[in-house]
This record gives sequence, C-alpha cells and structure tokens, in this order.
Amino acid sequence: MDPAGNLRNDIEAALHHRNLTAWQRTFLLDIHARLERSGGQDRLSDKQWRKIFEIIGRPNNVIALPPRPATSYPSRRQPSKLLQLRFSRAGRRLRWRLRNLVIGFLIVAAVAVGQQEFDLGRAQFQPSPAALRVSQSQEFTVTDGDTVHVVGDATGTRLVGFNTPEKFSPLCEHERQLGERASSRLRQLVAQGSARLTKVACACAPGTEGTSECNYGRSCGMLQVDGKDVGRILISEGLAVPFVCGKTSCPPTPRPWCKT
Repeated sequence: MDPAGNLRNDIEAALHHRNLTAWQRTFLLDIHARLERSGGQDRLSDKQWRKIFEIIGRPNNVIALPPRPATSYPSRRQPSKLLQLRFSRAGRRLRWRLRNLVIGFLIVAAVAVGQQEFDLGRAQFQPSPAALRVSQSQEFTVTDGDTVHVVGDATGTRLVGFNTPEKFSPLCEHERQLGERASSRLRQLVAQGSARLTKVACACAPGTEGTSECNYGRSCGMLQVDGKDVGRILISEGLAVPFVCGKTSCPPTPRPWCKT
C-alpha cells in the first residue's frame, strides 16, 4: 500500500471534480505540492490527514493513517543499542541530505546545458503581449498529460491545443492506461529538456475567466520543451489528439480512446 501515492491521486481528483472553497483548494494544492517535491516522503500530522479526508469526502478508514513510530526508552544498562539507534538516524539524515545535494546539482547542470537551446527555441513563439502572460522561470508540477500546476498558483493550468486521455475519470481501462503514459511522458519531457510555460487567455465568455464558469477556474497555457510544443510531441506519439478552441468557446472534448 502507498498512502502518499493514493493521497496524491485523491487530491488531484478532488481538484478536478469537487466544488471546493478557495481555502480548501489552496490547502489541497499545498499538500499535493509538498508530496510531489518530497516524492511522498513528507510526513503529515494526524490533523492534516483528517482535514484532507473531510475535504475530499472520504472516511478516515479508507486510507489508514501512517503509523507513528512507538517511543521507546532504552535501559541505561544497554548503552550500545542507544548509540546504534543514534548513529542509524544520523546516517539516514546524512544520506537524505547528500541525495538532495546530488539532485540539486543535476538540475543545475541540466539547466546550464539546455540554456543555449532554450535561447534559440524561445524565438520560435512570440505571443501578443496584450493577450498573454509570460511565465519564464516558474516551477510547476505535472498533474496529468495536459495539466500542470504552477507553484504558488491557487489553481492548475490547462495546456491548450491538445487533449490527452483521462487517468482520473476514464471511460475505459484503455483510456486510463494511456492517460498514465501521457502523464509519465510529459514529466519525462519536462525533466529532460528546458521547459517554458506561457500563460494564455482561455476560450471563455467575456468576464468569466478565473471563475468556476471558465475552465473549472483553471488558467490556460502553452508549454514548450527545448522550443517544441509538448502537445505536438504527444500527438505524434499517439498519446494526445488535437483540441483547438475558438476565442470564447470550445468544441466537444475529443476522447476517441474507448471506441471499438
């Protein structure tokens, strides 16, 4: 059982399909971002777990709270066991810090290597300053194949121009599997290249952008990796289909993956 992994999936589903207050959405996004950054290792308090279950509408017995280590007090007659315990904890902390240092070094190296390609690729797309909001060095996490979440934003960002299979509410098992593959592929593209996220205006009725009446309250954006649109890459690999909207509305969302 993977409580942290299941919790992230439940939070993502709630963010997409439940009617949440602004505070509830911000709380779930913060917990989700913490679990993403720590790879599911960030510990949550019992109060935080209960509040999460209250928001997503699941009883506490659906996912067992992670057991807390029992506190033991070794006897003064056993100094060697106490020293072993202390050295073991110190060793784990040291390995965790070294791992984070290595990961940070690799990320810096990848950004440095891809900087030249990024400078060349960004000239390929010049959005209109009046219509677009550019975000050049923002940190974000991948929610699914066509949605990301910028750290600090209250809502996610829907990538435009394409649609990937659903992994949270699929119409069939084949769609769910493709949705998982699309999410993994997008994470791989972002990790291996120089990513540039550009916020764009959503195809919604005037005055509704940023509200629940427009794209479930999410913002919209275009994501390029090494100067290439990720939507075109996923479409070419059979993990997405084109989905082009007008200025104020979109056609029915294409979902051809369950057709026989």
